[in-house]
Amino acid sequence: MYSEPLSHLPDPVHQAEFYESVTIKRGLAWVIDALFIGILATAVSLVTIVGVFFWPVFFLVVGFLYRWMTLASGSATWGMRIMAIEFRDAYGQRLDGGQALLHTLGYTISMSMVLVQVVSVILMFTTERGQGLTDLVLGTVALNRRA
Repeated sequence: MYSEPLSHLPDPVHQAEFYESVTIKRGLAWVIDALFIGILATAVSLVTIVGVFFWPVFFLVVGFLYRWMTLASGSATWGMRIMAIEFRDAYGQRLDGGQALLHTLGYTISMSMVLVQVVSVILMFTTERGQGLTDLVLGTVALNRRA
């Protein structure tokens, strides 16, 4: 009666093109997003008198809001959109606001602990769907965008 989670996603063996180079694209998208967040955080910090002293806090807050809003609105950050990849949930649907919040929270927690982030990156390279730790917990997957 109920379908198996992940069964609505492309099969990594028979439809490998959906997963091809996604891990590398995620890395490049991360760099693009980090640059964009850095520019935004710098702009916000320059608006205030003491903002330069709080730049790391601005970077964290701007980055969290940026990731959450872009994932909620299009299931991909702007860097991911440039790299033509997107997140899907276990049932093949785009992420909604709650899922985007949970994914962003999981990402933020994993980025705050080096060992957890290293494990997540290793998982992206070794799991058949290229899922990181947060993806495995939430059942999300990054795919090449459908043409």
